[in-house]
Amino acid sequence: MKSLITLLLSFTVLLTACSEPAPVQPNPVVAAPLDEGSFVINNAHIIDGTGRVFEQGSVVIKDGLIISVSEGASTVPGAMVIDAQGKTVMPGFIEGHRHLIEGNPDQWMAERAAANMQEFLDAGFTTILSAIDAPQILELRRMLAAGEMVGPRILSGAFMPVAIPAPSDFTGDPARTDVSRPPARPTVAAGAIPDADTIAGVQRIKDAGYDMVKTVVTVTPNGPEIHTLTVMVEEAHRLGLTAIVHAVSVEDTLAVIQTRPDLLVHTPHIGQLTEAQAQTIASSGIPMTSTLGTFVPFYDANNLPIFRDAQPYPWNTLSSAGQGPVNARLLWEAGIVYGYGTDTSFLPRDTFAHELKALHLTFSPLDIMKILTINTATAVGLETEIGTLEAGKVADIVMLDGDPLTDLYDLLNVTLVIKSGKVVVNKM
Repeated sequence: MKSLITLLLSFTVLLTACSEPAPVQPNPVVAAPLDEGSFVINNAHIIDGTGRVFEQGSVVIKDGLIISVSEGASTVPGAMVIDAQGKTVMPGFIEGHRHLIEGNPDQWMAERAAANMQEFLDAGFTTILSAIDAPQILELRRMLAAGEMVGPRILSGAFMPVAIPAPSDFTGDPARTDVSRPPARPTVAAGAIPDADTIAGVQRIKDAGYDMVKTVVTVTPNGPEIHTLTVMVEEAHRLGLTAIVHAVSVEDTLAVIQTRPDLLVHTPHIGQLTEAQAQTIASSGIPMTSTLGTFVPFYDANNLPIFRDAQPYPWNTLSSAGQGPVNARLLWEAGIVYGYGTDTSFLPRDTFAHELKALHLTFSPLDIMKILTINTATAVGLETEIGTLEAGKVADIVMLDGDPLTDLYDLLNVTLVIKSGKVVVNKM
């Protein structure tokens, strides 16, 4: 059996960024730094993440936490003041399924990590779930938490197989030849992994310091996947880890919910959900992230359709571009907690625009505000800390030039980002 690290690397999607970011141009809002004491944002159009909208309101922040959110202006003696000038203020965005490290991990850490973390902040993202990356992700997480690098907070997952698949010579993007998609679905049972090996593997993930254990499930005829997944989930929970599952077909999603994982990191995009099936999945209480844009073509500078690996688009996957959003809406109507995720490594702002295009097929701007904030916070287990602008929550805040409830793509017009009460992006 391959080592855990080998398996992790073989299943990690490492993609090439589309373009280089523009350099950040610092432009202080006030003369004094805003990372200490208290400050007030006044004259803001506030979308607080709970469904409330304040046409002209204020947010008070002290020691990294939100003290109050209210209509009208607030005055705090001695506090610094930011005049939002009518711009939109909302919770920091949360990316619930991302792959960060590209190419050689050590080289990426040395040459790209700092710039890439700033790119996420520039796009408004203050929290990221890294749903499998090279082990260097743990050092990146440590550096960000320690303040040695500026960027979003990171939750990190490591891969754990639940079966031994048939050998394959394919080494490209696994979404191109997904074995969950007929006619490629397996017709014989995959090999079983001993329970003791699964338990030991989850323990290694815990000992390494990861937050989550992730697996990929394509159920084979009379195969071991659901039994082994049950063992994995139970052991993860015993050790205090979050268990997350990649299942992309209706068949596989219905199977894996029996095991009670904490998060489904894909919308089923292979097969049409019935209303009854959508209700069954939603009733499990397991949150789900979107990843709808994966099968919607990107277009390069020559107007050629490309896949998320920047190679020519595989048209045999196009049905998923429509099936995913339809199934997503059926699940939403059934009451699922539906969050935001992309499962890609394109530049954050480019990917954000692309995922919004897919989401907007079946969701309103108000729905998408909830998807980006409190729903994704719930999906990654941080709903008591982030995801809304409420007293006592961590001060993760994005300011936008425009109103995304009127024009959804104003979400791309980020002018100010505050993470944990510190201004980390300023384009005012």
